[in-house]
Amino acid sequence: MAPPMIRRTAPSYLEGLPVRVLRGYQAGTPYAPAAGYRYDGLYRVTNYGSKLGIDGFLIWQFRLEAYDDTPMPQTTQQAELPSAPGEGEAAGTGNETPERVTSTVQRIVRSSAVKRQVKEWHDNRCQICDLRIEVPGGSYSEGAHVRALGAPHNGPDTTGNVLCLCPNCHVMLDAGAIVIEDDLTVIRGGQPAGTLRTDPRHTIDLDCVRHHRERWRQ
Repeated sequence: MAPPMIRRTAPSYLEGLPVRVLRGYQAGTPYAPAAGYRYDGLYRVTNYGSKLGIDGFLIWQFRLEAYDDTPMPQTTQQAELPSAPGEGEAAGTGNETPERVTSTVQRIVRSSAVKRQVKEWHDNRCQICDLRIEVPGGSYSEGAHVRALGAPHNGPDTTGNVLCLCPNCHVMLDAGAIVIEDDLTVIRGGQPAGTLRTDPRHTIDLDCVRHHRERWRQ
């Protein structure tokens, strides 16, 4: 059985669930607060693994990356970086009134609940090749949008536009190496390669299937 930390954290990586980060003053890092505890926002687990410690026990390590709207934590000690001369200020003197620029970033807000629902319906088993990847802490699959969400495709973020796939089939679908016919026949490399496995709870949006097929058959 996987250790408790893996059972709690692996789903955050496997399902894309956010992790709330609290920092304590005992951490011995410049990012720790001077006293007490501080809430530092939402992070995603982008990687995890283990290594053997000097005492012979496994040490599990996790890489966390802040969500786009999570501000970077303040450090308790400010590193002094030398200023390059010729950039509008004297070397080493700094700038008491640094310029501030306002920028606007547009990004697609994807519903992780939609992907989780599709993957749950299919028990993390690929609808194309039937592969179910077992990893410490559970099983892994990817929610793949058939019709891309971004412009100019502007696909819907709905369960009908999402397939439960293994990483290989996901890449091939996104790159057009796999397309799907209206009768859900899977075409790989121009040849039939079986039928997309379905579930009564999961209705495939055939408009999205046609859009994907026409996109890659042009």
